[in-house]
Amino acid sequence: SDKCYWADRNAEEFEARGDLHLAYLARRWHDHYSYLSTKFIEHYQRDILAAFRRQQDAANIEVMTSAATHGYLPLLREDGSIQAQIMEGISVYERHMGRRPKGCWLPECAYRPTAKWAPPPEISGTEIPYPRKGVEEFLGENGLDYFIVDAHMLAGGDPLPVWIEETETLGKLWGRIRRIDAPPGTFKTPYHSYFVGRKFEDHPPVAALIRDPETSMKVWSAAHGYPGDYAYLEFHKKHMPGDLRYWAVTDNCNDLATKRQWSPDNAGHRTDEHAGNFLWTVKTTLQAASAASGQPVLVSPFDAELFGHWWHEGLWFLEKAIRWISQDPDIDLATPLQYLADSPPTEAIALPEGSWGAGGKHSVWLNDETAWTWRRIHEAELDMRQLVADLGAGHDSTAAAFIRQAAVELLLMQASDWQFLITTDSAPDYAAARIDGHYTDFKKCVAWTRRYCRGEWIRQAEWAEFGTMTERDHIFGDVNPLWFRDLRRPAY
Repeated sequence: SDKCYWADRNAEEFEARGDLHLAYLARRWHDHYSYLSTKFIEHYQRDILAAFRRQQDAANIEVMTSAATHGYLPLLREDGSIQAQIMEGISVYERHMGRRPKGCWLPECAYRPTAKWAPPPEISGTEIPYPRKGVEEFLGENGLDYFIVDAHMLAGGDPLPVWIEETETLGKLWGRIRRIDAPPGTFKTPYHSYFVGRKFEDHPPVAALIRDPETSMKVWSAAHGYPGDYAYLEFHKKHMPGDLRYWAVTDNCNDLATKRQWSPDNAGHRTDEHAGNFLWTVKTTLQAASAASGQPVLVSPFDAELFGHWWHEGLWFLEKAIRWISQDPDIDLATPLQYLADSPPTEAIALPEGSWGAGGKHSVWLNDETAWTWRRIHEAELDMRQLVADLGAGHDSTAAAFIRQAAVELLLMQASDWQFLITTDSAPDYAAARIDGHYTDFKKCVAWTRRYCRGEWIRQAEWAEFGTMTERDHIFGDVNPLWFRDLRRPAY
């Protein structure tokens, strides 16, 4: 691989100038990437998803689904768009995992309750609020049992005591739930699960698990948590040519030029200490929660890219933490579904609108720099809704292909990554170009569809352009444009 090649060249360079430790690290990188390549090709047969499926089939892990393109659901204008994001996510999951999913990772833990809603003033300040379904309703109607929210979302209403009806669930974990004639509770804790929504009796029940703030901060925060430790590999300083990394964090306040050389042994010792601290934090948190409120659960989710990518030693830490927790007699490791099956919620709670982003709201994805992207997305959503209302999924294979590609371009346009890259100034030009590109291609597909269905001529150059588009954005081949139909409720 390129990495192995450059590791060898770096080693020769370092040896020539007498820097033996850097030469050792270069050889270590060669061995690292050679091992990963062999593992991927020979053990996993170039199929990571199949490996996850085998682990799930063996009941070792549980794989959740998510929205098709990680669309930021609360800010999508049309309920049909939310439905399409979730249903295509389920379809992709079934294709790769061979079963229906039971849990859903909401993109950015972003949630919106049942309410009258209008686009925020940054997008359009002229629309009258109209009834919208809560995110949990889409999940319940599609057979999903649970999702995860950030701890600050518990600022919603007081928990209502409920009981679960013993009814046919059609694959759902629970039947309908009903209120108990008792006053609302006042004790809210992130170490219990809750049924979600004010109108929970109107749809299949869905539970929320709450992200633990303490363990999340310790693992995720570079400033206050484990990844920023002095001994760990510095992500941003790389050696050219090859882009390999040879330096430690050293001090978060230091300039990159002052970084010390990385010691894998020192880093390994620190993962021992941090895994031990994580175990202690989990155990003491659960003990305190148990004393206050009975059988607790601690949910600690993270972006997978943290482990091994941003935090190189994160996989070492994760392996030790899981192993040591599994060996502790006072703690039971469980998947979300295992926990919820054994300890179903006993209360329902109304959650507020929000996310796990900065400030707990939408500001990372909606601000002065990104408002224009939402205006384009909302315009396209309205176009798609009208296109499906007028033409359905297409009267023949050509019309169907045009409409299906319009649906693909809309899903890609809705990816929340674009706003994130703009707001964080990570790759704003690239993100803007992707939004513009998918918007332009979407509009072309809509125009071609309408012209074709009116019997108008599609030029040869346009057919060629459509062929290029479908080859480039060849994804979601089973998307159903009818998912984007108008799902608006009557006023209430």
